[in-house]
Amino acid sequence: MVRDSDVATSPDPRDHPVPVGTILEIDPRARFVGDDLVAGGQPWRLLRLPATSRAALERWRSGSPVAPEEGALARVMVERGLVHPRVAEPLPLDDVDVVVPARGASDGLEELLSALGGLAVTVVDDASHDPALASACARHGARLVTLEHHEGPAAARNAGVAATSRPVVAFVDDDVILTDPADALGRLRAALEDPRLGAVAPRVVGPVRAGLRAGYEHRHGALDQGRAPALVDPQGPVTFVPSACLLVRREALGTGFDPTLLIGEDVDLVWRVLDAGWLVRYLPAVTIAHPTRPTWRAWWQQRRVYGLTSAPLAERHGERLAPIRADRWTLAAWGGLVAGSPSLALTVLARALRQARRGPLAGVDHPERVALAVVGGTVARAGGPLARATVRTFGVGLLLAALHPRLRRRALAVLGVGLAWRLRGTRVRPLDVPLALLDDLAYGLGVLEGAWRHRSAATLTPRALTPTPSWSEVLGLSRGDPGAP
Repeated sequence: MVRDSDVATSPDPRDHPVPVGTILEIDPRARFVGDDLVAGGQPWRLLRLPATSRAALERWRSGSPVAPEEGALARVMVERGLVHPRVAEPLPLDDVDVVVPARGASDGLEELLSALGGLAVTVVDDASHDPALASACARHGARLVTLEHHEGPAAARNAGVAATSRPVVAFVDDDVILTDPADALGRLRAALEDPRLGAVAPRVVGPVRAGLRAGYEHRHGALDQGRAPALVDPQGPVTFVPSACLLVRREALGTGFDPTLLIGEDVDLVWRVLDAGWLVRYLPAVTIAHPTRPTWRAWWQQRRVYGLTSAPLAERHGERLAPIRADRWTLAAWGGLVAGSPSLALTVLARALRQARRGPLAGVDHPERVALAVVGGTVARAGGPLARATVRTFGVGLLLAALHPRLRRRALAVLGVGLAWRLRGTRVRPLDVPLALLDDLAYGLGVLEGAWRHRSAATLTPRALTPTPSWSEVLGLSRGDPGAP
């Protein structure tokens, strides 16, 4: 279960309509279904809109700003992730404290402190007691806080928060590359002008450098959440944002990062902020660079540890760490195809269409066409993410299944689709494919190790999301009207 949040409750969205003049961008995953229905958002949903609301969305799509009478509607659409405020101009950083956790001096830290010159920067030394670190801070006008004992990055960030007082805290890792902090951090700060936003993060990619590993990290880094803006949601396309660069409203921090988590502490914090009702935004219009690990062994170990931390996170956040999440219709349809039973998949789709027509779509115009677009489209769009999730956690099992003559074709098909989904949207180099597979194998082995250590199958058990029908209804084992989902 998700533990009680220690974060201050967010403002009521009804009290904060989107300001007049705001430019909104329609989420690239949102689409109209029929004349008055819009599908999309985080998490996905289907909304019925009055005619005036659709007209407003069409105006916003064309670049028109929010009109005086549209603020409340815009707030509803923003809260559901169907539209995103466009952040254009950076704001001054006078009310921002920059906290940099470090364990000794490094060339990367020297460059970062130089770039952050003029800002309120607090470096927290995690008990390295390196005199070169003190010298670097003195040269660049940064405050230094030193921990007596090595406690990890979460405790270091918390110490930085305790030593500062400004209303916004920018957490920046000591090896982050910021070529123009005033622009990058200023635009993130501008996003926090929305009083409902508790935290905001940029896109994090590997720097452009020579070498196979560096090239792969630039195109497909583990912290890269993609090109599309999104609200962070455990059930959405962007489930978390990393603390490599993260701006947080101080009142949304609560007790800060969990110091007992040596990794994954950023996931835990972001989800606690969400649990308190705040929004957390992923803003890929701002992109920063974060170097890859210096050796192949360190790179593999990093991915393994990412998987290893899923078990302690599951103890705090329960089913959010399930490796595969989808509604029962989708799980049964794709499960039927993978199992070699297209007839089962078609039967499940037919029942889903019938249930949608009789239930939530009963009163719409052309319910058959809308049901096909919604149900069929939802199931079809889930194929790539489901294969991706399967490869990421169960890649070792798929490779073993590929050794069996009767399972080989299906296992390789899932592997192929999952890797293709991982590499989509970029120009793929031939060696990206085996590297992506190694990436997922390391993560999956870490998940298995964590599950074994914690004696828990939470990170290995798929989850059927709600609202959803029973398995008997999905598989056609019940009689009568199945009703609405």
